Amino acid sequence: MISRRNSTWRVGRGRALELGPHGHIMAIVNVTPDSFSDGGRHAGVDAAVAHALACVREGAVILDIGGESTRPGAAEVTALEEQDRVLPVIEKLSAATDALISIDTYRAETARLAVEAGAHIVNDVHGLQREPAIAAVVAATGAGICIMHTGRGREEEKRADRIDDQAFFLTRSLGLARSAGIADDAIMLDPGFGFAKDRGDDMELMARFAELHRLGFPLLAGTSRKRFIGAVTGRERPDERDVATAATTAILRLAGAAIFRVHNVAANRDALLMADAVLAVVNACEKKGDG
Repeated sequence: MISRRNSTWRVGRGRALELGPHGHIMAIVNVTPDSFSDGGRHAGVDAAVAHALACVREGAVILDIGGESTRPGAAEVTALEEQDRVLPVIEKLSAATDALISIDTYRAETARLAVEAGAHIVNDVHGLQREPAIAAVVAATGAGICIMHTGRGREEEKRADRIDDQAFFLTRSLGLARSAGIADDAIMLDPGFGFAKDRGDDMELMARFAELHRLGFPLLAGTSRKRFIGAVTGRERPDERDVATAATTAILRLAGAAIFRVHNVAANRDALLMADAVLAVVNACEKKGDG
């Protein structure tokens, strides 16, 4: 367990999110027909907006809008298809809520248009390395950036130690970010649970999560309904994994994660409240000891 470290995540449109006093929920809003967990449920604009606003009422402070499934084997969509799905949702949400809006994309042009439409954050599951031009978009627009680790397409270069591989990949991503002019206080890192990782990878990342703080940036955790949770619990259906997901949220909050990307906002909000209550006692005891 580590005590909370206070910092500020600067995101787009003059906004910022205070990190440290308590964890924050990023709600997953899939505007797709084929996502692994909830594909098709919110594929229409009105359904996606309604779902997103319900997530805000349940406690989400960030809405992560995605127009292309990242599940293994999913068919790629064109940039135009992705934009047709996500941009109307972002436009409507920007007028309907003060919640921060994130665009889940690796495409530079989609990111640019999404920020123009009202997004504050770019969430790139390829860590700026599939379309490096996306880093310039983030820098030019002043958006916040989530840089995620992935093992996809990296079989030959992967390091044997899982934390070393995180550092190897994310250091390269950070180099791209800084070269493009992205400020450090705009950056959030994500170890990419489930992205070209087996159960052993994910469980070791859970156990060693606190070691990732050596990278020097706040951390986002995206374990929600992932396959490794099903393997541990025996829950085959993704939508049956919310209780165990909430358990991972509490565990990773105690290990220092700041943001939690989830499907079930209410359950994970409660898990965070419990973890933050424990951390408040930890901090109080540390201050008493220092005195």
